[in-house]
Amino acid sequence: MVIRQVELETVCGITSKLPENVLPEVAFAGKSNVGKSSLINGLINRKGLARTSSQPGKTQTINFYNVNQALYLVDLPGYGYARVSVEAKQQWGKLIERYLHGSKQLRAVFLLVDIRHAPGENDIMMYDWICHNGYDPIIIATKLDKIKRSQVQKQLKIIREGLRVKPGTVMIPFSAETKQGREEIWAMIEGLNGTEEE
Repeated sequence: MVIRQVELETVCGITSKLPENVLPEVAFAGKSNVGKSSLINGLINRKGLARTSSQPGKTQTINFYNVNQALYLVDLPGYGYARVSVEAKQQWGKLIERYLHGSKQLRAVFLLVDIRHAPGENDIMMYDWICHNGYDPIIIATKLDKIKRSQVQKQLKIIREGLRVKPGTVMIPFSAETKQGREEIWAMIEGLNGTEEE
């Protein structure tokens, strides 16, 4: 994908009405500190468009990034951050669920999991929840540069078994540092949306 133009077009909070977009959407879900903003910045070749923060739990809204007037990358609120009140977590959960149920243009959900660790309880819940809402999540194993190459297959197996993924589930290792995995993710997005470059 040649990125010609990107803008943060819509920000939806807990009380906001979801936009009725006509372009295809792909959504990114993941734990608060899994590197979601870094992934989105890496995909669109922009350093600081998606705000990264040393404080996890910063994304409390659904952010719609319009790419080339062709599709939306949708950043969902990070989940599982301990310092957020139960009430706030429930509200974010309702916001995500409303989006998964309500979007007419959502083509796929990418679930980000840290490749260094076995999936946590929140990751498993999110995976099951996305499946329950009718989507087969594509797994992105982030922070690839933090492990040795020889460990990659072992860690992917741990994630596969931990999430009990369905057979045939796509898993893409990704590094925000080296951009490894970026082309594979774009190939998936373009294949889903039929937005291949001319």
